[in-house]
Amino acid sequence: MKLWGGRFTKETNELVHNFNASIGFDQKFYHQDIRGSIAHVTMLAKQGILTEAERDTIISGLTGIEADITNGALVIDGSQEDIHSFVEANLIARVGDVGKKLHTGRSRNDQVALDMKLYTRDEIDAVDELLHTLLKELHTLMKENVTTYMPGFTHLQKAQPVTLAHHVGAYFEMFKRDRSRLADTKTRLNFCPLGAGALAGTTYPLDREYTASLLEFSGATQNSMDSVSDRDYLIEFLSALSTIMMHLSRFCEEIILWNSNEYRFIDLDDAYSTGSSIMPQKKNPDIAELVRGKTGRVYGALISLLTTMKGLPLAYNKDMQEDKELTFDAIDTVKGCISLFTGMISTMRINKTNMESSAKNGFTNATDAADYLVNHGVPFRDAHGIVGQLVLFCEQRGIALDDMTLLDYKSISPVFEADIYDAIRMETCVNKRNTLGAPGPEVMKEVIARNEAYLNQ
Repeated sequence: MKLWGGRFTKETNELVHNFNASIGFDQKFYHQDIRGSIAHVTMLAKQGILTEAERDTIISGLTGIEADITNGALVIDGSQEDIHSFVEANLIARVGDVGKKLHTGRSRNDQVALDMKLYTRDEIDAVDELLHTLLKELHTLMKENVTTYMPGFTHLQKAQPVTLAHHVGAYFEMFKRDRSRLADTKTRLNFCPLGAGALAGTTYPLDREYTASLLEFSGATQNSMDSVSDRDYLIEFLSALSTIMMHLSRFCEEIILWNSNEYRFIDLDDAYSTGSSIMPQKKNPDIAELVRGKTGRVYGALISLLTTMKGLPLAYNKDMQEDKELTFDAIDTVKGCISLFTGMISTMRINKTNMESSAKNGFTNATDAADYLVNHGVPFRDAHGIVGQLVLFCEQRGIALDDMTLLDYKSISPVFEADIYDAIRMETCVNKRNTLGAPGPEVMKEVIARNEAYLNQ
């Protein structure tokens, strides 16, 4: 059964049918399609367009179809071109002609717009929950590593000492913003298009605000042409997903570096690593690499939809069917990546000694040595030059600033005294930085407390 066959005298060419059909992927939102139909017939009965008996019969048929699809008793096949046709055909087969009244006052255009919004709204909640779980793992890492010293980097060069809590805290902020972006997208999409018809509304006395309330929308959309042609919310969602993947990818890049023999900051759990078919010593960070690689896949979905939409006139065009497969794939990819990444970081082992040793041997305390001189009356520009000489001295001898003798220090500047060693200790370097946003332990504890409150909201 086709919902539009009356005007046609020939059967659709099989290749055309297959090319046109979307049931292979839009079956994914049968729950949302049936939920929307139940709300629609509930509203039709309220408005006297259907009788209460007709409403109840249709709802009973729809709930039975949903249950049978869910438990496998009813298999979605390719006999219909889309999930809407499949549900309606099965409804008519079960309840008879009254099922033909289901579609009164709506079009597939507003129906598919509704289904996609409901599905996207549900998936935003699912992604948000995964991010919340990830943030809890990052929060635990932060709490446990307030005094785990490590080098901070700029240009991939060791710069100043920080802590692992501080470093991880940067990603905590990123993923917090990701959740905020998802919430913003959900707020903007949360207006119900059902009742917009094909593009110009309908002559039936629908109560669109009532339908919207049944489906937990903020209200009904206010322009029927925009209602069926709007895909802004998907572009926003895919943009938010792309940003999530960018953040995951950046973190994965660091995990890969930290896991290397050159760094040895962490050891990944065997469950999140793989070996080599030829080199028995290898333990590869494949999960981190795959998350990094799949970022491009999600970016591709965003660019594809932007390209699809860029030249479309109002109102609905079949091109918009292309929104589904790539959005579904992007959602599944992001959810899988967040879950795997969360498992990976929750099981990795932190090599605190290696992290601190790397910070010491990378002259990350050079700025603090310069500050020491400034605090003893040396102009900063002169102090900068003196510490540059210290670093050159150490590099020539393969030692750290901490390893220089006081005599060595005084040979370069007589200002140095024995208290220089305390001034350049990792603990001192970090502890002195206690402005909000810095790695000092007192301010980090304050940030962690704020994060705790955020996670418990």
